Amino acid sequence: MIENIIAYCGRNRFIVFLSVLLLTIGGVYALKGIPLDAVPDISDVQVIIYTPWEGRSPDLVEDQVTYPIVTALISAPKVKAVRGFTDFGFSFVYVIFEDGTDIYWARSRVLEYMQQFQGKLPPGANPAIGPDATGVGWVFTYALVDETGKHDLAYLRTLQDWYIRYSLASVGGVAEVASIGGFVKQYQVNIDPNRLSSYGLSIREVMDQIKRSNNDVEGRLLEFGGREYMVRGRGYVKSVADIEKIAVGTNERGTPILLRDIASVGLGPEIRRGIVELDGRGEVVGGIVVMRFGENALDVINRVKQKIREIEPGLPAGVKLIPTYDRSELIELSIKSLQKTLIEEIIVVSVIIVIFLLHFRSALVPIFALPIAVIASFIPMYFLDITSNIMSLGGIALAIGVLVDSSVVMVENAYRKLSEGTEAEKADSTGTIIRASQQVGRAIFFSLIIIIISFIPVFLLEAQEGRMFRPLAFTKTFAMAASSILAITLVPVLMTLFIRGKNLKPESVNPVSRFFNRIYQPFILLALRFKWTALIINFAVVPATALLIYFYPIGSEFMPPLYEGTIFYMPITSPGLSVTEAGKLLAAQDRILKSFPEVHSVFGKAGRAETSTDPAPFSMMETTVNLKPKTEWRTVEKEYSYLPESLRPTARKVFGAARTITFEELIAEMDSKMQFPGLQNSWTMPIRARIDMLSTGIRTPVGIKIAGADLNTIQELGTHIEMILKQVPGTRSVYAEKVAGGYFTDILINREEIARYGLTVGDVQDVIQTALGGMTITRTVEGRERYPVNLRYPREMRDDLEKLRRILVPISGGSGGAMGSGSGGQGGRIYHVPLGQLAEIRMTTGPGMIRDENGMLTGYVYLDVVGRDIGSYVTEAKQIVRDQLKLPAGYSLIWSGQYEFKLRAEERLKILLPIVFFVIFILLYMTFHSAAEASIVMLSVLYAMTGGVLLQKILGYNFSVAVWIGYIALYGVAVETGVVMVIYLHEALDKKLQQGPVGENEIREATIEGSVLRLRPKLMTVSTTLIGLLPIMWSSGVGADVMKPIAAPIIGGMITSTIHVLIITPVIFAIMKRSALKRGKLRQSGMNI
Repeated sequence: MIENIIAYCGRNRFIVFLSVLLLTIGGVYALKGIPLDAVPDISDVQVIIYTPWEGRSPDLVEDQVTYPIVTALISAPKVKAVRGFTDFGFSFVYVIFEDGTDIYWARSRVLEYMQQFQGKLPPGANPAIGPDATGVGWVFTYALVDETGKHDLAYLRTLQDWYIRYSLASVGGVAEVASIGGFVKQYQVNIDPNRLSSYGLSIREVMDQIKRSNNDVEGRLLEFGGREYMVRGRGYVKSVADIEKIAVGTNERGTPILLRDIASVGLGPEIRRGIVELDGRGEVVGGIVVMRFGENALDVINRVKQKIREIEPGLPAGVKLIPTYDRSELIELSIKSLQKTLIEEIIVVSVIIVIFLLHFRSALVPIFALPIAVIASFIPMYFLDITSNIMSLGGIALAIGVLVDSSVVMVENAYRKLSEGTEAEKADSTGTIIRASQQVGRAIFFSLIIIIISFIPVFLLEAQEGRMFRPLAFTKTFAMAASSILAITLVPVLMTLFIRGKNLKPESVNPVSRFFNRIYQPFILLALRFKWTALIINFAVVPATALLIYFYPIGSEFMPPLYEGTIFYMPITSPGLSVTEAGKLLAAQDRILKSFPEVHSVFGKAGRAETSTDPAPFSMMETTVNLKPKTEWRTVEKEYSYLPESLRPTARKVFGAARTITFEELIAEMDSKMQFPGLQNSWTMPIRARIDMLSTGIRTPVGIKIAGADLNTIQELGTHIEMILKQVPGTRSVYAEKVAGGYFTDILINREEIARYGLTVGDVQDVIQTALGGMTITRTVEGRERYPVNLRYPREMRDDLEKLRRILVPISGGSGGAMGSGSGGQGGRIYHVPLGQLAEIRMTTGPGMIRDENGMLTGYVYLDVVGRDIGSYVTEAKQIVRDQLKLPAGYSLIWSGQYEFKLRAEERLKILLPIVFFVIFILLYMTFHSAAEASIVMLSVLYAMTGGVLLQKILGYNFSVAVWIGYIALYGVAVETGVVMVIYLHEALDKKLQQGPVGENEIREATIEGSVLRLRPKLMTVSTTLIGLLPIMWSSGVGADVMKPIAAPIIGGMITSTIHVLIITPVIFAIMKRSALKRGKLRQSGMNI
C-alpha cells in the first residue's frame, strides 16, 4: 500500500501540491484559532459550594453547614474527594471529581444534591455554587488608586462594586469579577438600650419598622384623560436622614417615636474580611478577574484590557486602574520563547542536512517539508481543543530533529541511488527516485509506530501530570504523523524536482562522509577484532553507572519549578490577627519587597476576596511580586570557587567577572529580610500556588494532613511535628496550623435563670445576635447601588466584659416574649434584665477555622524546602516523624502537596513502562522474526539510560515527571537508531547471501559494509535529533526550566546509545550470524531495504 501511494504521488505532482497547499492553509487557519495560554490547565475538575452565614463562629458553621454538605456529597457519582473549610461566617466545600468528568455535568450533579440538603441547613445559610472557573482562572488582577487624595477607600470601593466590576464581568469569557479591600458602605443604626427601655420598645419592633419603611410598591394602573398611568408607592430610604425619620412606635400621648430618638444613625464600613495594599504605600481597592473554564486566556485578558480602556475616561479625575497581575505577559513571553527555540532548531537541522549532503537542492527537500509538518500538526490541535502553550509547543520542539528523519532517509537513499546508479537509472531519475522511496517507505512507518508506542505512558498518565504532559505527547505525535505522511507524498515529488543533474557525487567522494568514515572505521575494525573485550567493556558501563548513582544519588521531585516571572509570597501567621494589624504587617512587607531593584511592583493581600474561589483567612497573606525582565537584574561577582586561587583571575578575564543574580539567590535574599516574629514564609509562583491550594489544600510544595476526631489533639500533634521537622536539613520553614487558636467571647446561658423570667434560649440569643453581633436588617436601593442597614448597640457599650454583662435583655410584662411582645406604649410594658444575670460571660479560645476531608476533621502542617530535593527530604522527614511521634488511636498522617503527586506518577510509570517495553519488543520480534535480534535493538535502550542519567547528574536535574518524559522520548529514538543499524546490516548480509555461499569472512565484510558504508544516513538521523535539541538547552526564556530537564536525558542518552549502536551492535550481529552459520541456520532476512 505504501509503495502504491509513493508511486501515485510521484506521478501526480499537481494533486500533491494542491493537497499540501490546502493542508498548509488549514494549518495556518487552525494556528490562528487555537487558544493561547502559558501552561495547560492542570487543575482538577472541581465544584465549589460557598455558604455565607453571617456572624457565626467557625464551630457553629462547621456543625450546621459544612459537615452536612460534605457528608451529603461524598457519595455523589464520580466524586473522588470532598474537602470542607470553615471560617468565621462562611463555609467552603470543594467537590473534586474524577479525571475526565465534564465540568458542567459535575455542576449539575452538585445542584441536584444541593436540593436535597438545602432544606436541612439553618435559616440564613444559603449555599451557592461557585463560578464555572478552574484553579488557574485568576488571570488578571488590578488595583484602584486615587493619585489626588480626594477620594477615600469607601468611594473607590463603591466605584469598583457598582461601576467597574459589572463592566468587566460583561466581557466574554469572564466568569466573575471579585472585589477586595477598601470599605463597603453601610448604614449603621446604633441603638441606645436605655432609651429603648424608656420608650418600652423591643429590638424586634425596631427591626420590623425599619424593614417596613424601606420598600417600593405598585398600585397597578389608573386612567386619566385617556392616558394610562402606572401607580408607584415610593418608599425606599436613600439617606441617613430618611432612616432617622422612620417611626418605630408612639408614646403614651400618641406622639410618634422616631428612630433618631432611640438610636444614632450614620455611615460606616461593613466588617472587613480582606484588604489589599500596593507597593507599601497604603491600602487600595482591588479587583480579580476570574476566567471561565475552557476560554482562551490571552483573548480574555486582551478583551478585559480593551474594556478597561473604554471605561477609564469615565473614572473620576486622578483615579487610575493599575494592573497588578497580568498573565498575558507570561503567555506572550512563553510563546515567544518557544517560537524562538523552534526557529533555531529548524535552522540548526537545516544546516546539518546541507553539511552532510553537500548538495543544496537535495537539502531543500527536508527543509521544505519540515515547516509544513509543523504547521499541519496544528490542525488536530484545533479540533481537539489543545491550547498552544509551553507544553504543546514543547512537544513540537522535541520532535523537530526526529521530524526530518523520514525525509532524510528517503533523500539520502534516493541521492545514493542516483549518484551510484547506472546511466539508465540516472536517465530515468523519476523512476529511480520513486523506487528508492518505495524501498524505505515501510521502515519509515515502522519507526513512526515505535516512537508513538514509546509515548503511550505519557498518554496514560493521570491527574495533574497527565494534564500537564498529554498536550506534549499529542503534538509530538501529530507532528510525527504529519512528517511521515509528507515523507511518502510530498517528499518523493520534491525529490523529482530537486535531485537532478549529472554532478551528484557518490557518498564515497563526499568529504564529510569520508571524514567520518576515517574516524569510525578503525573503531569498528578494532571492535570486530577484539569483540569479547569490546563486549566486556560495553557491558561494564551499566553497572559502573549504577554504582556512580548509588554513591552519588540523584534527587527526585514532582516537577521542576516553572519560572513565571512573578513571585508569590505566602507568609502564614496565627489565627486571630485583626484587620488593623494585618494592614500594618502587609504594608511593612510590601515596602521591603519593593526596595529590591529587581522588583517592578508589589501587590499584597490579606484575607479573602468576595469570591468562592478564595477561602483565605486573615492569617494567610498572599503577595504578588512582579519582577522586572532579567536583563535589568543586578549582577554579582563570579566566584569560580571550584578553580585554584591562581587560576581565578584568568577565568574572570576569559569568562567574565560578573553574572546576573539567579532567581534562587533573589528568593534567599528576600527571605532573609522578611523575617517577622510569628510569621512563617513560603515562596512559590501564582499559577503553581493556585493549583496546589485548590487540588490538595496544601499551599506549599510539601505538607502533612493530620486527620482525627478532636481539633485540640490535631493541633497538639501538629505542633509536635513542627518541632520535629525544624531539625531536618533542608527545612526553610515549617508551620502547623493553629486549628484551635481562635479567640472567643463565650456567653453561657443559664437555663434556670431565663426560665424565671419567662425567657427561652432563643430570646437571649436574639439579643446576642442583634445587639452585639449586629444584623443586616434591610438594604437600601440607590439607583444601581445597594447598601446594607445594620442594627446593633454602640461600640462603647460592648467593648469590655463588664459592659457586655450590663446589656439589657427585654422581657414582656405580658406573655414573656423577649423580642416581639412589647407594643411601644400601646398596651404592654417592656421590662429589661441585664445579660449578666442570665448568663456567664468569659473569654476563651477555640477553633479559629476548621478543615475536614471526606467528613474527618483535619489539620495541615506546611513545609517549605530549600537546598535539597523533595523526594529525599520527605523520605528522611517521614522516618524522623515515625521515630519521634506516637499517633493516638483514630488519628492518621498523610504526606501531601507535590509529594503526593510525585508518588502517584511514579506508581503509574512503574506499571506502564514495563508494558511499553514488552510491546516494543513484540513489534521488533514481528519485524526481525527473531527474539535475539529484537533483544539486540532493545539493548540500545539500556545504554541510552546510562548516558541520560550521566548528563542529568552533571546538569543537576532531579528525577521528575518532566525528566521521565525525556527518557520515554529517548526510548523510541534509541530503538529507531538500533532498528536502522540492524536493517542496514541485514541489507549488506543479504547481498552477500544472494551472491553465493557465505563464510565467516563474508559475514565480517557484510558487517563492515553495513556499518561503515551506510554511516551517513545513521549519522544524519542521529545528528538532526541530537543537535536539534541544543537550542532548548541554551534557551533561557519562560518554559526553559521545564523543557531542559526533558531534553537533557535525550541528548545524553542519544550520545551513549549511538556509540553502542555504531560499535557494539555490529559486533553482536556478527557473533550471532557466525553462530547461525555454524548451526547451518543462516538465511536471508527477507527485508527489501
